[in-house]
Amino acid sequence: MISRDVTIVNASGLHARPATFFIQKANAYKCSIWIEKEDRKVNAKSLLGVLSMGIAKGMTVTLLADGQDEDAAIAGLCELIDSGFSEI
Repeated sequence: MISRDVTIVNASGLHARPATFFIQKANAYKCSIWIEKEDRKVNAKSLLGVLSMGIAKGMTVTLLADGQDEDAAIAGLCELIDSGFSEI
């Protein structure tokens, strides 16, 4: 299992459209992926789970992955977040 902290940089945070892009990317990997904020952890492949976190611009979250492609999953999701979902 690996984890990495990442800061949300796009204007709307992980809401609606960016959250959809995020879970689509997460679902492209075979490993289990979670997103953690403070004391809550949800399945990163669940749109409702991600939206329920209320992740806004400037918040730092932890991505966790466990499985055969965990390194690629964390790298790909961090790259998507760092790109600002093309909203910056």
